[in-house]
Amino acid sequence: MSKDIHNDSVTRLFEAILTLKDVEECYTFFEDACTVNELKAIAQRFEVARMLKENQTYMKISRITGASTATISRVKRSLDYGEDGYEMVFSRLEEKEKNETEQELNNNLQT
Repeated sequence: MSKDIHNDSVTRLFEAILTLKDVEECYTFFEDACTVNELKAIAQRFEVARMLKENQTYMKISRITGASTATISRVKRSLDYGEDGYEMVFSRLEEKEKNETEQELNNNLQT
């Protein structure tokens, strides 16, 4: 991450985001904080990163997400040379999904 974004305003924003409790609260906050296009652009980049992690081709990613090859290349550069933010989040989501699946299996065994 570029060091020039490390400032009090960005820190306060991130701290505010960390107070959100669930997806519905995220919708409520981000619908106020971002334009529809800003939110869609962030979501698109996240989807591009997920698909790149799954080794999908640029052509397929572009077709499914509507992202330009320039956007896909920028996301790829972040995955390869960035601060590992995407990897951190993907790893946590994978762990969360694994735990939820295990919990569901345990609940099914108990019934």
